[in-house]
Amino acid sequence: MRAAVVRDAVGIGVATGAYALSFGAISTAVGFSIAQTCVLSLAMFTGASQFALVGVVGTGGAASAGVATAVLLGTRNALYGVRLAPLLRVSGLHRLGAAHLVIDESTAMATARDDPRAGRLGFWATGLAVFVCWNTGTAIGALGASVLADPRSLGLDAAAPAAFLALVAPRLRHRETAVVAAIAVLAAVASTPFVAAGIPVLLAALVAVAAGLRPRTGDG
Repeated sequence: MRAAVVRDAVGIGVATGAYALSFGAISTAVGFSIAQTCVLSLAMFTGASQFALVGVVGTGGAASAGVATAVLLGTRNALYGVRLAPLLRVSGLHRLGAAHLVIDESTAMATARDDPRAGRLGFWATGLAVFVCWNTGTAIGALGASVLADPRSLGLDAAAPAAFLALVAPRLRHRETAVVAAIAVLAAVASTPFVAAGIPVLLAALVAVAAGLRPRTGDG
Protein backbone atom coordinates (compact mmCIF):
# COMPACT_ATOMS: atom_id res chain seq x y z
CA MET A 1 0.00 0.00 0.00
CA ARG A 2 2.70 2.50 1.02
CA ALA A 3 4.79 1.68 -2.05
CA ALA A 4 1.80 2.19 -4.35
CA VAL A 5 1.02 5.58 -2.80
CA VAL A 6 4.61 6.75 -3.14
CA ARG A 7 4.81 5.46 -6.70
CA ASP A 8 1.67 7.38 -7.66
CA ALA A 9 2.99 10.49 -5.92
CA VAL A 10 6.28 10.38 -7.81
CA GLY A 11 4.46 9.88 -11.10
CA ILE A 12 2.30 12.94 -10.43
CA GLY A 13 5.37 14.94 -9.49
CA VAL A 14 7.22 14.06 -12.68
CA ALA A 15 4.21 14.91 -14.86
CA THR A 16 3.76 18.24 -13.08
CA GLY A 17 7.46 18.99 -13.42
CA ALA A 18 7.19 18.57 -17.18
CA TYR A 19 4.39 21.14 -17.17
CA ALA A 20 6.57 23.49 -15.09
CA LEU A 21 9.04 23.65 -17.97
CA SER A 22 6.48 25.70 -19.87
CA PHE A 23 5.94 28.05 -16.94
CA GLY A 24 9.65 28.75 -16.63
CA ALA A 25 9.97 29.44 -20.35
CA ILE A 26 6.79 31.54 -20.53
CA SER A 27 7.68 33.64 -17.49
CA THR A 28 11.09 34.46 -18.96
CA ALA A 29 9.56 35.15 -22.37
CA VAL A 30 7.18 37.81 -21.01
CA GLY A 31 9.89 39.68 -19.14
CA PHE A 32 10.46 38.08 -15.75
CA SER A 33 14.06 37.32 -14.80
CA ILE A 34 15.25 33.80 -14.05
CA ALA A 35 15.48 34.65 -10.34
CA GLN A 36 11.98 36.14 -10.25
CA THR A 37 10.59 33.11 -12.06
CA CYS A 38 12.20 30.67 -9.65
CA VAL A 39 11.09 32.65 -6.58
CA LEU A 40 7.51 32.61 -7.87
CA SER A 41 7.56 28.81 -8.00
CA LEU A 42 9.23 28.50 -4.61
CA ALA A 43 7.04 30.99 -2.75
CA MET A 44 3.70 30.94 -4.58
CA PHE A 45 3.72 27.27 -5.64
CA THR A 46 0.34 27.14 -7.30
CA GLY A 47 0.39 26.75 -11.06
CA ALA A 48 -2.84 28.47 -12.06
CA SER A 49 -2.02 31.56 -10.00
CA GLN A 50 1.51 31.69 -11.37
CA PHE A 51 0.34 31.50 -14.97
CA ALA A 52 -2.29 34.15 -14.26
CA LEU A 53 0.25 36.52 -12.71
CA VAL A 54 2.80 36.30 -15.51
CA GLY A 55 0.04 36.38 -18.11
CA VAL A 56 -1.44 39.65 -16.79
CA VAL A 57 1.87 41.40 -16.12
CA GLY A 58 3.45 40.09 -19.32
CA THR A 59 0.69 41.60 -21.46
CA GLY A 60 1.07 45.03 -19.93
CA GLY A 61 -1.32 44.73 -17.01
CA ALA A 62 -0.68 46.34 -13.66
CA ALA A 63 1.21 44.24 -11.13
CA SER A 64 -1.61 44.81 -8.64
CA ALA A 65 -4.14 43.35 -11.09
CA GLY A 66 -1.92 40.34 -11.66
CA VAL A 67 -1.48 39.75 -7.94
CA ALA A 68 -5.19 40.16 -7.25
CA THR A 69 -6.07 37.66 -9.96
CA ALA A 70 -3.51 35.19 -8.64
CA VAL A 71 -4.88 35.52 -5.10
CA LEU A 72 -8.45 34.95 -6.24
CA LEU A 73 -7.42 31.82 -8.12
CA GLY A 74 -5.52 30.60 -5.06
CA THR A 75 -8.44 30.93 -2.65
CA ARG A 76 -9.47 27.36 -3.43
CA ASN A 77 -6.36 26.20 -1.57
CA ALA A 78 -7.76 27.69 1.64
CA LEU A 79 -10.89 25.60 1.18
CA TYR A 80 -8.72 22.54 0.60
CA GLY A 81 -6.97 23.30 3.90
CA VAL A 82 -10.27 23.25 5.79
CA ARG A 83 -11.03 19.84 4.33
CA LEU A 84 -7.54 18.46 5.06
CA ALA A 85 -7.03 19.80 8.60
CA PRO A 86 -8.87 16.95 10.40
CA LEU A 87 -6.95 14.37 8.37
CA LEU A 88 -3.43 15.78 8.67
CA ARG A 89 -3.63 16.86 12.34
CA VAL A 90 -0.47 18.98 12.20
CA SER A 91 0.64 21.85 14.42
CA GLY A 92 3.50 24.33 14.78
CA LEU A 93 6.05 24.44 11.98
CA HIS A 94 4.55 21.30 10.47
CA ARG A 95 1.35 23.26 9.91
CA LEU A 96 3.25 25.89 7.91
CA GLY A 97 4.90 23.22 5.79
CA ALA A 98 1.60 21.45 5.20
CA ALA A 99 -0.11 24.71 4.23
CA HIS A 100 2.50 25.34 1.54
CA LEU A 101 1.92 21.89 0.07
CA VAL A 102 -1.88 22.21 -0.14
CA ILE A 103 -2.47 22.05 -3.90
CA ASP A 104 -4.86 20.24 -6.23
CA GLU A 105 -2.69 17.14 -6.56
CA SER A 106 -1.85 16.63 -2.87
CA THR A 107 -5.46 17.21 -1.87
CA ALA A 108 -6.73 14.70 -4.41
CA MET A 109 -4.24 12.06 -3.27
CA ALA A 110 -5.09 12.62 0.40
CA THR A 111 -8.87 12.56 0.07
CA ALA A 112 -8.98 9.62 -2.35
CA ARG A 113 -7.76 7.17 0.32
CA ASP A 114 -10.09 5.34 2.69
CA ASP A 115 -7.35 4.79 5.26
CA PRO A 116 -6.31 8.00 7.12
CA ARG A 117 -2.67 6.88 7.32
CA ALA A 118 -2.58 6.30 3.56
CA GLY A 119 -4.26 9.65 3.06
CA ARG A 120 -1.61 11.44 5.10
CA LEU A 121 1.17 9.63 3.23
CA GLY A 122 -0.48 10.52 -0.07
CA PHE A 123 -0.59 14.19 0.91
CA TRP A 124 3.02 14.50 2.03
CA ALA A 125 4.50 12.30 -0.69
CA THR A 126 2.59 14.06 -3.46
CA GLY A 127 3.13 17.55 -2.09
CA LEU A 128 6.88 17.06 -1.75
CA ALA A 129 7.24 15.30 -5.12
CA VAL A 130 5.34 18.05 -6.92
CA PHE A 131 7.24 20.79 -5.06
CA VAL A 132 10.64 19.38 -6.04
CA CYS A 133 9.68 18.60 -9.63
CA TRP A 134 7.76 21.85 -10.15
CA ASN A 135 10.69 23.99 -9.02
CA THR A 136 13.20 21.90 -10.95
CA GLY A 137 11.10 22.18 -14.09
CA THR A 138 10.67 25.92 -13.61
CA ALA A 139 14.43 26.46 -13.33
CA ILE A 140 15.18 24.33 -16.40
CA GLY A 141 12.50 26.07 -18.44
CA ALA A 142 13.67 29.54 -17.41
CA LEU A 143 17.33 28.76 -18.08
CA GLY A 144 16.50 27.18 -21.43
CA ALA A 145 14.45 30.17 -22.58
CA SER A 146 17.16 32.59 -21.46
CA VAL A 147 19.60 31.31 -24.08
CA LEU A 148 17.30 32.40 -26.89
CA ALA A 149 17.82 35.84 -28.35
CA ASP A 150 14.05 36.42 -28.36
CA PRO A 151 11.90 33.74 -26.69
CA ARG A 152 8.78 35.38 -28.15
CA SER A 153 9.96 34.26 -31.58
CA LEU A 154 8.82 30.75 -30.61
CA GLY A 155 5.41 32.02 -29.59
CA LEU A 156 6.03 31.35 -25.89
CA ASP A 157 4.34 34.62 -24.93
CA ALA A 158 1.10 33.22 -26.39
CA ALA A 159 1.47 30.01 -24.38
CA ALA A 160 0.35 31.61 -21.09
CA PRO A 161 -3.30 32.04 -22.10
CA ALA A 162 -3.20 28.65 -23.84
CA ALA A 163 -1.89 26.96 -20.70
CA PHE A 164 -4.48 28.72 -18.57
CA LEU A 165 -7.23 27.54 -20.92
CA ALA A 166 -5.90 24.00 -20.59
CA LEU A 167 -6.27 24.27 -16.81
CA VAL A 168 -9.83 25.52 -17.08
CA ALA A 169 -11.11 23.24 -19.85
CA PRO A 170 -11.64 20.06 -17.76
CA ARG A 171 -13.88 22.04 -15.40
CA LEU A 172 -16.26 23.10 -18.19
CA ARG A 173 -17.96 19.73 -18.59
CA HIS A 174 -20.83 20.67 -16.30
CA ARG A 175 -23.52 23.01 -17.60
CA GLU A 176 -23.44 25.32 -14.59
CA THR A 177 -19.67 25.75 -14.74
CA ALA A 178 -19.79 26.41 -18.47
CA VAL A 179 -22.44 29.11 -17.98
CA VAL A 180 -20.36 30.84 -15.31
CA ALA A 181 -17.30 30.69 -17.57
CA ALA A 182 -19.27 32.18 -20.47
CA ILE A 183 -20.49 35.08 -18.31
CA ALA A 184 -16.94 35.67 -17.05
CA VAL A 185 -15.62 35.77 -20.63
CA LEU A 186 -18.34 38.24 -21.64
CA ALA A 187 -17.49 40.46 -18.67
CA ALA A 188 -13.82 40.44 -19.63
CA VAL A 189 -14.42 41.11 -23.32
CA ALA A 190 -16.98 43.87 -22.69
CA SER A 191 -14.71 45.71 -20.26
CA THR A 192 -11.51 45.44 -22.31
CA PRO A 193 -11.95 48.71 -24.29
CA PHE A 194 -12.62 50.72 -21.13
CA VAL A 195 -10.15 49.55 -18.46
CA ALA A 196 -6.41 49.00 -18.09
CA ALA A 197 -4.80 45.74 -19.15
CA GLY A 198 -5.22 43.05 -16.54
CA ILE A 199 -8.45 44.42 -15.09
CA PRO A 200 -10.70 42.37 -17.45
CA VAL A 201 -9.11 39.17 -16.11
CA LEU A 202 -9.76 40.35 -12.56
CA LEU A 203 -13.40 41.12 -13.38
CA ALA A 204 -13.81 37.65 -14.89
CA ALA A 205 -12.36 36.12 -11.71
CA LEU A 206 -14.80 38.15 -9.60
CA VAL A 207 -17.70 36.77 -11.64
CA ALA A 208 -16.55 33.25 -10.83
CA VAL A 209 -16.15 34.07 -7.12
CA ALA A 210 -19.63 35.63 -6.98
CA ALA A 211 -21.08 32.52 -8.62
CA GLY A 212 -19.37 30.29 -6.08
CA LEU A 213 -20.65 32.31 -3.12
CA ARG A 214 -24.28 32.56 -4.20
CA PRO A 215 -26.83 30.53 -2.18
CA ARG A 216 -27.64 27.12 -3.61
CA THR A 217 -31.18 25.88 -3.99
CA GLY A 218 -32.61 22.43 -4.62
CA ASP A 219 -30.58 19.24 -4.68
CA GLY A 220 -27.82 20.53 -7.01
